[in-house]
Amino acid sequence: MSQISDLIFETRVAAESLADFIAGGRLRLGVTGLSRAGKTVFITALVNQLTRAVAAGQGRGTPLPVFKLLSEGRLTAAHLDPQPDYSVPRFAYEEHLESLTGRDRHWPQSTRRISELRVSLEFTRKKNTKLIKGLRPSPPHIDIDIVDYPGEWLLDLPLLEKTYAQWSRETIEMASAAARAPIAAEWRGMMAGVDLSARYQEEIAQKLSRLFTQYLRAAKSERFALSTLPPGRFLMPGDMEGSPALTFSPLPVTEGQEFPARTLAHEMERRYEAYKLHVVRPFFRDHFARLDRQIVLVDTLAALNSGPAAVRDLETALSEVLMAFRAGRSTFLSQIFKPKIDRILFAATKADHLHHTSHDRLEAALRLVTKRAIKRAEGVGAKIDVIAMAAVRATREAVVRHEGEKLSAIVGTPAAGERIGDEEFDGVVEGAIFPGELPADPRDLLRGEALALDHDEADFRFLKFRPPIAQLGRDGEPLPLPHIRLDRAMEFLLGDHVA
Repeated sequence: MSQISDLIFETRVAAESLADFIAGGRLRLGVTGLSRAGKTVFITALVNQLTRAVAAGQGRGTPLPVFKLLSEGRLTAAHLDPQPDYSVPRFAYEEHLESLTGRDRHWPQSTRRISELRVSLEFTRKKNTKLIKGLRPSPPHIDIDIVDYPGEWLLDLPLLEKTYAQWSRETIEMASAAARAPIAAEWRGMMAGVDLSARYQEEIAQKLSRLFTQYLRAAKSERFALSTLPPGRFLMPGDMEGSPALTFSPLPVTEGQEFPARTLAHEMERRYEAYKLHVVRPFFRDHFARLDRQIVLVDTLAALNSGPAAVRDLETALSEVLMAFRAGRSTFLSQIFKPKIDRILFAATKADHLHHTSHDRLEAALRLVTKRAIKRAEGVGAKIDVIAMAAVRATREAVVRHEGEKLSAIVGTPAAGERIGDEEFDGVVEGAIFPGELPADPRDLLRGEALALDHDEADFRFLKFRPPIAQLGRDGEPLPLPHIRLDRAMEFLLGDHVA
């Protein structure tokens, strides 16, 4: 029955792919992020830039010069339309925009579930663009369906091709690394003391699962900035909280090792397989497999600031991300119809926390990490690019004199409670910050070289800034907020479909 179900699914995906190919008027864009990377801000800024572009003016002077649809003045209308999937929650665009541009401006709350939004564009094509490319018509409009989902769900997809023993071995090995061992100690200690062949007891399973979840949560915290391991729903269980499918833990079992029914190891393996069946596979089938493009937002600065161990951990996570784009595609039909996702963009966010002289260095750092990840995950079959960006720029640059020396600084309004040394900010007064520089050679970040920080700030942490004050247009509505390289992201993800 499983093979028949997979065949039906692949046939449906192939039919949808063919219909989209012929129609040419729809694009499904997946947006996800790893650990506080700012995907909610990205989606809000992207939609706001598109829907306000006509009112704000196009052509010369556009705030998105690299996005040719706007810089060439070819966008004629952009508006929100009802989303096609009525069973998926709508992305709360208006609420998030109010958070960013309202009187009490603040960053919107991160979403912890999947959501969707459709923005429709009407435009004119370039004069030298052929009306037909092969068999594909070229309509003067496109519906962009933005699918927002947690990055932890993406990291779950490689589980589809891993056995319980394989996943357990990899997870236990990662937990034994120097950066993770201290925060995994209590869970590892209990795991080492259990009898795998003992009769299953629910209280033992629950305690192991609880300690394992505490370890995952600690790894994701701002203090450690480690990229979390699957299962991702352990940190955002939703309606499944307390269910057996979310109550299991890795155990030191070996591949091919069998345990009698009702033993602890046997029950943990059954629950792992149930997690794949009831959580991971539905997400893959209903959402991920239908995407055309994907952007993965990465808080690279947090990893860089936490040291080489966090950077190497990020590298491992990105390898798993790229493996996710191959997961679940091993049937006959999938060999005929290529995976739908044909472009993947990795974006190092929060570039506005650095001076512009370090923006290329931030991009180079993420490019180095993804380069190694790509080598470990051959056969993804998609065009991949890397950028450093800030979907909303919360700072501006200035030259400040300090002890008779001119220093490059960033200026913004730090959030209330943010501190540098003995100075605490109130959320109202601006501050000039000397962010330091990233190494010119990104390989230094993996060799343990510290950031070139001013004033010997050994425990430096990038401050959290409030969003900038929105400027109003002629219609009295807020104009799109400033950004860094958002137009590059838009051109890579959308440009060929609106040429």
